[in-house]
Amino acid sequence: MLEHGSLDAAALAAHLTGLGLDPDGAAPALERLLAWQLVHRDPDDPRLGRAVAPEAAMAALAAPVEAAVRRSRAELAHRQALVAGFLPVHRQTVAGGNAAADGPAIRAAGGNAAAADAPGADDPPQLQVIATLPEVRAALDRASAECRSEVLTSQPGGGSRVPAAMEDALRRDRVLLARGVRMRTLYHHTARFNGPSQAYVEAATALGAEYRTAHELFGRLIVFDRELAFLPLDDGSWGALVVRQEALVAYLCEIFEQTWTLARPFAEAAEDGFGQVAQELDQTIVRMLAAGLKDEAIARRLGMSLRTARRHIADIMDELAADSRFQAGVAAARAGLLDD
Repeated sequence: MLEHGSLDAAALAAHLTGLGLDPDGAAPALERLLAWQLVHRDPDDPRLGRAVAPEAAMAALAAPVEAAVRRSRAELAHRQALVAGFLPVHRQTVAGGNAAADGPAIRAAGGNAAAADAPGADDPPQLQVIATLPEVRAALDRASAECRSEVLTSQPGGGSRVPAAMEDALRRDRVLLARGVRMRTLYHHTARFNGPSQAYVEAATALGAEYRTAHELFGRLIVFDRELAFLPLDDGSWGALVVRQEALVAYLCEIFEQTWTLARPFAEAAEDGFGQVAQELDQTIVRMLAAGLKDEAIARRLGMSLRTARRHIADIMDELAADSRFQAGVAAARAGLLDD
């Protein structure tokens, strides 16, 4: 799976045969890998899958059990808090106090005591890991349904989004925008020259959404009402980290706002044309090369495929007549391409 990424049992059986293993074991082995969360299906192509680090698989298997334990603990704390409300009444009565006269007031105080003990028991955690894609989608749907005023989104690699996924997103966005929720989204510049992305942005912009693009983005992010943020897990899975901690969410929003200020409105793509964008892209790549970034990191930060990034790098090296990245950096500095 690490080498081929195919969920075709017949194809995997052929590889097993080449390794001298029993090809009949391919299908059941694949089912076990899927059941153990060591392989995840590609949500956009069910024929493909991704091998997941064992640590991530262990976390995914433990997540539902841990969630059940948390729910049980929360339910236990809730019940204990309710019953604890009777303690003052019981103690007052046992002590020989005037329960008939003071009972109603004591019971009211007991109820307040229970309420005071209960907060936090059922509150969601400040940081929460959601291990599987279906759970992430369900959490996003709940957050969208409860959103009151604003959604901030950073979507790196916007030029490669799947049309079907965009159609689903547009349906959700239409509901939010109809409620008066402000929606702002950041894409890479590459999205401005992608047909499905252009159609999606045009339709959503007509409904009131706002879009801007930049050569570099800080990563994937979704924030609801500046109270709830979703970040991707850095383990190769499709899970997410849910952030509710106030200071951390505010920090993420500030990063978004700084990038938004420097980004260009999506509507300017045609006006800028390829020339201006290409010039800025070359300058960005040169700065990354000078900083020592590898091809994979450059492609990821620019939201393009590794092949496309390497083509741009090769063109820049040829243009600068450089045989190495160090030479390219020196030539770029002399040409003023590294100036801010």
